[in-house]
Amino acid sequence: MEKRKYTVRDRNFWKIIASLLLASLFIFANIYAVQPLLPVFVADFGISVSTSSLSLSLTIVGLIVGLIVLGFFSDRNGRRSYIIWSLAGSAIPFFILPFVESFSIFLLLRLIQGFALAGVPAAALAYISEEIDRKNIAYATALYISSNALGGMLGRVLTGFLTDALSWQLTFLGFGATGFALFIAVFLLLPPSHHFEPSELSFSKDIEGFLFHLKNPSLLVVFGLGAILQIAFTGVWTYLPFHLEKPPFSMSLQAISYLFFAYGIGVIGSPLAGRVAEVFGLRRVRIIGVFIFSAGILMTLSPVLWMVAVGLCVACLGFFTAHSLTAASVGQQATHHKGSASSLYLVSYYIGVAAGSSLLSPIWTRFGWNTLILLCAIMPACYVLLVSWYRKRAASVM
Repeated sequence: MEKRKYTVRDRNFWKIIASLLLASLFIFANIYAVQPLLPVFVADFGISVSTSSLSLSLTIVGLIVGLIVLGFFSDRNGRRSYIIWSLAGSAIPFFILPFVESFSIFLLLRLIQGFALAGVPAAALAYISEEIDRKNIAYATALYISSNALGGMLGRVLTGFLTDALSWQLTFLGFGATGFALFIAVFLLLPPSHHFEPSELSFSKDIEGFLFHLKNPSLLVVFGLGAILQIAFTGVWTYLPFHLEKPPFSMSLQAISYLFFAYGIGVIGSPLAGRVAEVFGLRRVRIIGVFIFSAGILMTLSPVLWMVAVGLCVACLGFFTAHSLTAASVGQQATHHKGSASSLYLVSYYIGVAAGSSLLSPIWTRFGWNTLILLCAIMPACYVLLVSWYRKRAASVM
């Protein structure tokens, strides 16, 4: 007899939630752990700002490749093993990175680490949809996505704080030990899959599914917005430590790391945006979120620290509102192959992370913070305005 799927009344439901929360916290802390450390790498390795930023962007490149490859294999071999071994695989480089003297080797290890950590985001949502009862999927998914934001915040805050107090080398060793502890915990907690059905589609059929979405103009707009939002968001946070370590702020790395708590707005921003969108409509609230995001970015132009902090909070509220509703619209716009449509959105989203951390480096180096911030504020707002103008023009022609 087929086993029923888990509900909130089942112990295994909460085991799944606890396991995925722990895994997601580590994975997303892992991704963004280097972001507040970029000035430290510049000093320790004697490299440029743009080279230092590759420690984040190359991790994202590995993640993008991993999302496609590991997502493909998890459809055939099951979800649980990819979630569990992703933790171990992404923890191992933390034991090697502190002893690397060449930054080229450092970057190679971060690239490999990015590929390894992709197992969790590539399989977690599919695991939830297969093992959790349909009535509780939305609740389980919201908890999982909130842990993504929380993990990103903790990674930024802890590495900045601990590096200032100890060193980045000891911080990374601590991350590695934490990763292995969580690997053991998730291995023991996460229930086996009971409803997984292996995909029999060939790799070529999966590619056809991807190409199908690239011919859908509505989805292309959504993918583009995801990338633009993340380029601007990552650009602000990547170069913030460089900006604040200079006069008039002259802040320590530990003090700068506290500002990353603003990222925690995403923990409440995402579910709140969903509830508001139910009343006022997804597209309208998403556009409002974009303009709130741009307004918050502009506030960081202030030479007053409290205004910069408020601006970061406002920007995070707007970003997570726009991002969560943009991700939600993928399922509405995709008529077939919804799984591959979601994967493509994640790919476009993380392309934005890589671009925001590295491609904006020449802007920062040549023109400084004010120009970078103006560009990051203008891009999302202009994108939304251009799309709205094009849609009105197309409707009037028809």
